[in-house]
Amino acid sequence: MKLIGIILLAILTGSMFTSNGQSFYSIRRDRNTILSIGTGTSTYLGELQNPGDYFDAKPNLNVGLQYFLSKRISARAEITWFQLSGTDAKANDDRRERNLSFQSNNYELNIAGLVSLFPNGQRFYQRTFFNVYGFAGVGAMFMNPKTVFNGEKIALQPLQTEGVSYSRFQPVIPLGLGLRIKQGPFFNINIEGGYRMTFTDYLDDISVRRYVDPTTLSSDLARSLADRRVEYFTSIGETFTPTPNVGVRGNPEKKDGYFILNVKLEYYLPYDFSIGKGLSRKRSGNNIRYKKYKPGRRR
Repeated sequence: MKLIGIILLAILTGSMFTSNGQSFYSIRRDRNTILSIGTGTSTYLGELQNPGDYFDAKPNLNVGLQYFLSKRISARAEITWFQLSGTDAKANDDRRERNLSFQSNNYELNIAGLVSLFPNGQRFYQRTFFNVYGFAGVGAMFMNPKTVFNGEKIALQPLQTEGVSYSRFQPVIPLGLGLRIKQGPFFNINIEGGYRMTFTDYLDDISVRRYVDPTTLSSDLARSLADRRVEYFTSIGETFTPTPNVGVRGNPEKKDGYFILNVKLEYYLPYDFSIGKGLSRKRSGNNIRYKKYKPGRRR
């Protein structure tokens, strides 16, 4: 986490030094490209979630680059680190007996198209004070669900606790809305929320409805983590004998998902970083001198 923070701070600081200060010419120049950094919360939506409980926030951190194709349409690439977790210990029904839990560090890379409600001018004085936008795109995420067993974090995917092999790399579809607030010639503050539609039911390592036959699993550790009801009943002083195909473990009819809520700082990169370039110029210190046109001289 500290390394990621240092990298993002270095990127932002370096970009600010290349912006030619807050000069008159810098403000007037067209700016089509935005660098953003953000942080906020990530919320897991799956089998270990209580009905009606839609906000069990864990941290996230992201960095992105956005380019305006027109005054209202832009394209953006983002990478996000985020955490997810869920546990039956917080359940308000009989799911506490199931006694399953997970936590994971995840990474997402996505490319999205954004459409703004109001035209976004390429110069400071052309931008509205606030703007609303929607976005949709495609992406991929890496997940690695783990659980705590005997005081140690155990990765669940290699154990195949349901007798199913699944990939830790999964496609996602990000969908959401955002509010952009102008904070001067070079900066915006963004508040953005987005749901991630996934195509997997294994963000939490839980999917099949019934417990599998433990004799079909690969190891004693896999058997212990596939059915943790014994631990629960032992903790309350009761005995319990697991029976294959008895009891509800998951719900394969609904895919898992997650929601990301962020506050972002956006910085308009100098025009030099965009696709085209303006007038030919030379820099001397913090000043800009434009070349004078000489009649009769070919360019």
